[in-house]
Amino acid sequence: MTTTVTSPQAGAEAAAGTTPVTLTRRPGRWIDGWNPENFAFWQVEGRAIARRNLGWSIFAEFLGFIVWQLWSIVVVMLPAAGFSFTSSEAFWLISLPSLVGATMRFPYTFMVAKFGGRNWTIISAGLLLIPSILLGVVVGNPDTPFGVMLVVAALAGFGGGNFASSMANITYFFPQKEKGWALGLNAAGGNIGTAVAQFAVPIVVTVGAATTLNISLAGWMWVPLILVAILGAWRYMDNLSNAKSDAAASAAALREPHLWLLALLYIGTFGSFIGFASVFPKLIADQFPAFSTIQVGQAAVSLAFLGALVGSLARPYGGRLADRVGGARVTVGAFTVMALGALALIWTLPLENFWVFLACFLVLFGATGIGNGSTYRMIPNVFAARALATASDRLDAGVAMQRKAAAALGLISAIGAYGGFVIPQMLNLSQTTTGAYTAAFYGFVIAYAALLTLTVAVYIVPRRSLAGQRI
Repeated sequence: MTTTVTSPQAGAEAAAGTTPVTLTRRPGRWIDGWNPENFAFWQVEGRAIARRNLGWSIFAEFLGFIVWQLWSIVVVMLPAAGFSFTSSEAFWLISLPSLVGATMRFPYTFMVAKFGGRNWTIISAGLLLIPSILLGVVVGNPDTPFGVMLVVAALAGFGGGNFASSMANITYFFPQKEKGWALGLNAAGGNIGTAVAQFAVPIVVTVGAATTLNISLAGWMWVPLILVAILGAWRYMDNLSNAKSDAAASAAALREPHLWLLALLYIGTFGSFIGFASVFPKLIADQFPAFSTIQVGQAAVSLAFLGALVGSLARPYGGRLADRVGGARVTVGAFTVMALGALALIWTLPLENFWVFLACFLVLFGATGIGNGSTYRMIPNVFAARALATASDRLDAGVAMQRKAAAALGLISAIGAYGGFVIPQMLNLSQTTTGAYTAAFYGFVIAYAALLTLTVAVYIVPRRSLAGQRI
């Protein structure tokens, strides 16, 4: 049955002749005529609908990050559960979900337009049941072959793809002036799932355990919450008929050199965040085994969750600072602190002091979070400056660049996630060839210095390709 809802005009908008918005609701919770830029509609009805969808989107994406990063904490508990994988094999179990998740972000970006935001949230949340249940099954048997474990770990990449579709969906619901706030909440709500997984799993699998860990619960414990997310999306979310994919804009964005430069910066910031978050539990277990978990009553608590928590909470402040002083300046500051944090880590490792080690990493995580927010904020600014620099018809160019910028946000988020694979594998290579992680961290310092220099040269020093603007 189709119903029509018309928002009344209000005050100044009515005087200005604003056309009222007519919503047509169709079966399957489809909405036609969505226009959040209409002030009267947004105040009367649109904001409530958008916020309801945002809330369930955050919850589903939060679970996606949990499933995506489950293996980061499960791997360090496998020896206690009877598994005997090598350190190199453990790194593959940690890094493969990031590789698959980053790749899944490309198709996931277009799924909202194809299936509808509500429908795809139901589907994508449902897919999380597969890696969660299989993890619960395979870790219950220490004789499970490494190849089988690797396949199940790869399936956790479904959770990494959720970010792209969730961000694409929410951007359609909010007006331009509130997109930053909404997308920032959506991103932070997802990122913090990594911290929750690393905090909750050690507690749940050790409570009530007698001689061995109930490690299967690491997968099974999330199944009820995933079912809640599916039911909530089915009952409370909506599909927007005007959510259309823009393949032409994506193709155009891929031809834009600045997309690839910004993607490099995002690999350095978000890639570092997700990469370090995934390996932090293993690094603690390798360097300070006595601090891998801390006993609190009957439960074991891993302090590794603090890294992901600090990075997640810092991300919105990176965006806010970027609004005030410029994204490039904040990104330069983030890379500077990241390089210094990595150097401090190298110089203090000989002290063999866990609390100094933890402090250095928390500084590093905080800087990655700030850099996540500032780099992501740079994207629309760079594309807006490109429109000013290249167009004779500023209005038409502005519309075209806005489409490119929207496409670039999804593409860059996918490319940046590959850092979650690169960083663990660099640490793996360093340990395999030198017996220590020091060489990898020196490599990270060099990379951050190079990215810092790139940011200054391209986005702080005025350039004609960016209409002489500092980003």
